[in-house]
Amino acid sequence: MNQTIVITGAGGVLCSTFAKELAKSGAPIALLDLNIKAAEAVAAEINSAGGKAKAYAANVLDRANLEQVHEEIVKDFGKCRILINGAGGNHPSATTKDEVLTPDSDPNEINFFNLKQEGFSHVFDLNIWGTVLPCQIFAKDMVGAEGCSILNISSMAAYSPLTKTPAYCAAKAGISNFTQWLAVHLAPQGIRVNALAPGFFLTQQNTHLLVGENGEPTPRAGKILRNTPMGRFGKPEELLGALQFLLDDTRAGFVTGCILPVDGGFSAYSGV
Repeated sequence: MNQTIVITGAGGVLCSTFAKELAKSGAPIALLDLNIKAAEAVAAEINSAGGKAKAYAANVLDRANLEQVHEEIVKDFGKCRILINGAGGNHPSATTKDEVLTPDSDPNEINFFNLKQEGFSHVFDLNIWGTVLPCQIFAKDMVGAEGCSILNISSMAAYSPLTKTPAYCAAKAGISNFTQWLAVHLAPQGIRVNALAPGFFLTQQNTHLLVGENGEPTPRAGKILRNTPMGRFGKPEELLGALQFLLDDTRAGFVTGCILPVDGGFSAYSGV
């Protein structure tokens, strides 16, 4: 493989794992992240291992910035052939304090009734627009080329909403729906569009929510593990098989509009 691969959110745990694996094929990897130092660290690791990668400071909500980064990538590596939209996440301002509203719920804490539009919009923009905008800019490179594909990152929250995170769950459901819409829209051009729906993996964003100071699972993590038939969190490298399959134009050349769960059975389990 010598096709230019663009990855947003590339400094994070999951997407950095993707980048290191894909770099083994010899493909040049463009690592986009708002946190340029995190992306640079990933690029340094790839390059020291004999791969080819470069970090770019990128804001997936800023069209002008992404257009500039796009121009730089074309000069450095050539046109994008594979796009992985890994940027996304939740925010405390769009997270309720309690899982459900009860008579004991503190009205001064964040609850459904006082959620601010700004917090909700931030999460929606980051996940939805932060996926749509890179597609608009980088998928233009794919028109008329062969073996091109887009991979979005959905979530278990798209299958069934999780408590406390209404904006994130709705946004990830939107990612799954948008993936299917874009797959149909781009199919005549031979551009495949799919998504991974990871189950629960420990990342920089969620470790403090799922693991206590004593190293034991928090009560919320305990609920997750009880509802994951395999009884554990996923390891980032356990996403790589699904990643490679969906990006492989030979093995998955007729696969588009697919949202593939990698979740230890979480989405299959009814709880009883």
